[in-house]
Amino acid sequence: MSKLPKKHRFVDLSDYGRPAGKKIAILLKNTSATPIHITLSFLVCGIVATICILLQYYWAAAVLLVLKSILDAADGELARLKKTPSYTGRYLDSISDIILNILLLATIWYVTEGSVFFTILALFGLQLQGTLYNYYYVILRNRFNGDTTSRVFETEVPKAMAGEKQQHVTLLFNIYHFFYGPFDKIIYRLDREAVKGKELPKWFMTTVSTFGLGFQLLIIGGMLVFDLKDYIIPFFIGFSLLIFIFIGMRRFLNR
Repeated sequence: MSKLPKKHRFVDLSDYGRPAGKKIAILLKNTSATPIHITLSFLVCGIVATICILLQYYWAAAVLLVLKSILDAADGELARLKKTPSYTGRYLDSISDIILNILLLATIWYVTEGSVFFTILALFGLQLQGTLYNYYYVILRNRFNGDTTSRVFETEVPKAMAGEKQQHVTLLFNIYHFFYGPFDKIIYRLDREAVKGKELPKWFMTTVSTFGLGFQLLIIGGMLVFDLKDYIIPFFIGFSLLIFIFIGMRRFLNR
């Protein structure tokens, strides 16, 4: 099941794990497995990938990063199949992502003996990239009656859905807001008119999807395999410059 109606779907380069994720969700539909279990499994998968990087098992790390992306798609698919969307799952998913991003870049910094400053700068850029993509994607989903557990503006604790506890939603929202709030504010200030824009073409969204976490992990995995680990942090610092190009393109399209 897609997060968007068929008419408005685009080729999402960061979502290559969804076909396999759908199959996993179908296999688990009639079991006791929950989307939360899948989210926790991709968190473990990502942690094991960082251990593999420390041990210089780069092929294994790359495979695990791809598997993480597959499981990341599977949790949402399972929630839709079982008709159990939840804010608990939505926030836990995002919190797990940023924890893994921090661990991943910290591990790459360690094995490359790089600069702490540039590593922090790369992490900042990595998060801004993902935030811009999610910002545009959530606008589309809300505009065309797609998945609505994500909101354009995450400023208030949402009311718990059926099957989840408000205290869990509140706790996870506060953690989410601590990690993601600053990035949301920066992107919104850079392109606050996007919410009012009339057009986000499919080709444009496909291009911006290179900022999605799945594609970012694919790049990291590829650079590890081809012994380019020393260039991972500089790459994501430079890649962040595309944020301003994409925002400029969005404004041009809606001028």
